[in-house]
Amino acid sequence: MTTLADKLMLQARNRADKIAVVSDDMTLTWGELADLAFRNSTRLRKEGIEKGDHVALLCSNRPAYLVAWFGLANIGAVTVSLNTGLVGDGLRYSITQCSAKAVMIERHLLEEKRADLEPVLEGRKVIVFEGESDLFAAARQCEPDEAYQGQGSDPLSIIYTSGTTGLPKGVLNCHEAFLASGRWMSRFLNITEDDRIMVFLPLFHTNPQMYAVMSALEVGCTLVIRPKFSVSNFFEDARRFDVTMFTYVGTVLAMLTSRIKAPDRNHRITRCVGGGCPPEVWRAMQERFGIAPHELYGMTEVGGWVTGNSAENYRFGSCGKTRPDVEVQVFDADDNPVSPGTPGEIVVRPKAPFTLLLGYWNNPKATWESSRNFWFHTGDAGTMDADGYLYFLGRLKEIIRRGGENISPFEIETALLNHPDIDDAAVVAVPDPIYGEEIKAVIVPKRSFPPEDVRRFLEGKVAQFMLPRYVQFVTQIPRTETQKIQRRQLQENSEGIVDLERTSANA
Repeated sequence: MTTLADKLMLQARNRADKIAVVSDDMTLTWGELADLAFRNSTRLRKEGIEKGDHVALLCSNRPAYLVAWFGLANIGAVTVSLNTGLVGDGLRYSITQCSAKAVMIERHLLEEKRADLEPVLEGRKVIVFEGESDLFAAARQCEPDEAYQGQGSDPLSIIYTSGTTGLPKGVLNCHEAFLASGRWMSRFLNITEDDRIMVFLPLFHTNPQMYAVMSALEVGCTLVIRPKFSVSNFFEDARRFDVTMFTYVGTVLAMLTSRIKAPDRNHRITRCVGGGCPPEVWRAMQERFGIAPHELYGMTEVGGWVTGNSAENYRFGSCGKTRPDVEVQVFDADDNPVSPGTPGEIVVRPKAPFTLLLGYWNNPKATWESSRNFWFHTGDAGTMDADGYLYFLGRLKEIIRRGGENISPFEIETALLNHPDIDDAAVVAVPDPIYGEEIKAVIVPKRSFPPEDVRRFLEGKVAQFMLPRYVQFVTQIPRTETQKIQRRQLQENSEGIVDLERTSANA
């Protein structure tokens, strides 16, 4: 097994003049990226960072992130990739729970969060940088560090889960887990050095780190770094930077297809990869834009992803087949395998060493509970067909159980986004004394319309038992920085709910 430093040196030797990173302000070749990363490694050692230290990194989407990240990896330090949207107790909890020795932070984020950060900065080294100019200048004053002489099993990264239930958990992964993700991603999608992968999802997240950065590191292709996702600029950026693929979460594809109705094939994008793409959106991406979604199944804990639609094995609506270095099954509540097509919990175990998480940092109880019977239990519902294709049904805790029916909110949300007067939508469960749970549709309207129109619009598009009983109009759907709907907030918000059954009874 190798480390990130080994791979970075390999690309610097073989593709020194090939562009590795491009942004609005600069390009870096693989030779330049490696040189800056190894010099930054020396600089960080001078700041007191050593092998095994945990360093919290707070940085926006920019080349500086990669130079900081690779520099820390080359020391054998553990980068704690913190969500730049964290504030208050959530931010302080992440820094203290991970036992950070240092905080490496972009200056504008330090100023923005100073009041939240100050209570936990005492006793920790604070390394501040404006951006590329001063970070790179400081690195260039140092000699390049020696390549890290470590093992693939050495800890590399802590990424915190979104904490939909209880406090977030810090997922500890090693070098090999990251490298294996890029190794198999590049093979599944036939990624070559000529590809240009657009990254608009935040670099602190598993998706761009393991799907995009690791694939580029594996084959020596180019990363196109964008500050954030923008529907209006998406195809303009694709053309300007000659993009051939990108990584996604399902929400961004739904936003593209719901807001761009005219066909656009004037670009070089052939494919995209990620999770959460419903069939209607999948079909629209292919037919309208000529882009093939490569839906996969994954999470931070399982080394990024474990099943995916490859170029050779591609099945519409599925999450694809299992990677060769892991096993994936669907279990019932008693941890017994279910028959093909039967819903259950998705579970994973490795065939090759160090491909899954090393554990939840400083949380042995959660690690043990998730890994019972020698399988990692994902907490996700799914089915697997007789040919070995996995189908994702949703988080077990997000599935709506209405009168014996298990309902995934995603299908209803996708249908709602095609309503001409709906800008955004989310669907959640609310308690019901008869059915156990009922369905609430939370809607951000483009313009006002009667709540009764919601059910009328959905009739014929979703099953009768999936029609919402409640409608709630809001100004914004609360989401994480990676566009995950914060469903708990919506479940707790009861302001202005309209009961459609009561409305129709009074009509």
